[in-house]
Amino acid sequence: MKHIRILGVALCVAGLLACIPLVTKSEYLVTQMIMLFIYVSVSQSWNLLGGYTGQISLGHAALFGVGVLVTRMLWVASTPIPVASLSGGIASMLLAGVVGIPCLRMKKGYFPIGTLALAIIAQITVGNVLPLPTYLPSEHMKEYTLSSRYYLALCVAIINILIVYYTVRSRTGLALVAVRDDQGAAEAMGVKILRYKILALLTSGFLAGLAGSVYAFHQVSFYYQSAFELSWSFLPTLTTFIGGVGTIVGPTIGSVFFLVLNELFALTLGEIHLIIFGFTFVLIILFAPGGLMSLGRWIQIPVIVKAITGRR
Repeated sequence: MKHIRILGVALCVAGLLACIPLVTKSEYLVTQMIMLFIYVSVSQSWNLLGGYTGQISLGHAALFGVGVLVTRMLWVASTPIPVASLSGGIASMLLAGVVGIPCLRMKKGYFPIGTLALAIIAQITVGNVLPLPTYLPSEHMKEYTLSSRYYLALCVAIINILIVYYTVRSRTGLALVAVRDDQGAAEAMGVKILRYKILALLTSGFLAGLAGSVYAFHQVSFYYQSAFELSWSFLPTLTTFIGGVGTIVGPTIGSVFFLVLNELFALTLGEIHLIIFGFTFVLIILFAPGGLMSLGRWIQIPVIVKAITGRR
């Protein structure tokens, strides 16, 4: 019953969001919402691996970028976007498995370093192999609409949230949290630590690839290297910690916070906004280590959420 209520709330929110392109003519607003959905999607993918499993990944730029690369190439070659998007997710999952599984066998402190190396190598390689920008062919430009990009981004964000939600609330989710909290105790209780780490890694890679597919579908022209920039590794880490690591709602709140402040500071402060935003992030970590979700104890967010979902 609880899951049905939550699904109902999710459908209501999705329905309201789906109305935005119908009630506004502002291309700026629609574009910002698309970017928000991308941030939410990639943050949820990171949260499953880093927040719930305790494996801090700095290689999500490579997973996101592969999703962009594969989706873009297939879509430009006249592959339907749903198929191209799914292929991008699968390609990212395969990359996560091929490169990430050996990293998981390292000691915990080396996993972030190994994934960061993956992101750097991928960025350099793509920049050298594909140095020219990609443009949409004329036949694709004729059919280009922001609304179709908006609805794909919304669907991917909902899919990512639901996959993470139902994963962490299953027996698999209990095992992932056990691995995060105490690997020794989890292993002593019979939890196959490596198996669940690999499962979280593959799922996270797939979700990151789906997020990348939205970016590939949305951009008219871009350099492939830009999809592999390290900012796509640090952004989901940042937004997840800001909102609340190891929570479902946290990455979404963090993504909204990041997007709003980033736009506000960029318009009013110029390049110095990066310093201001970094300082703001440090303050949140110092005074609200649980993220913005922890502030709900004072502003009654948990009470509101419980009232909406019917939780006791």
